[in-house]
Amino acid sequence: MWAQLAVAIIGIWLMSAPTVLNYGGMQADHDHIVGPIVASIAIISAWEITRPLRWMNVLMGLWLIAAPLILTYQEATPAWNSIFVGIASFIFSMVRGKLTHSFGGGWRSLRFNR
Repeated sequence: MWAQLAVAIIGIWLMSAPTVLNYGGMQADHDHIVGPIVASIAIISAWEITRPLRWMNVLMGLWLIAAPLILTYQEATPAWNSIFVGIASFIFSMVRGKLTHSFGGGWRSLRFNR
């Protein structure tokens, strides 16, 4: 759970980075769109039953690493910010966390064992 909360903070940072680091344009728009998505996914996946959703943030981390190359950022500051945030999001989203309950079970759980 702590790792997903760290990713939520990373998403909040991504939303505020254009103002703090003073950049705008397409890079700021990108961060304003991706930041809330990363934070929302992290908060939802903090609970044990929705933990598999963290894999979406693994993909978002990879996107953040690749975005400066694909979108051809003109400035170095937003590019490096995106890369560092992407790496941190990727690493923290890979943390599985401690499981205390088993959920689901598929069709096997519908069969009554007597």
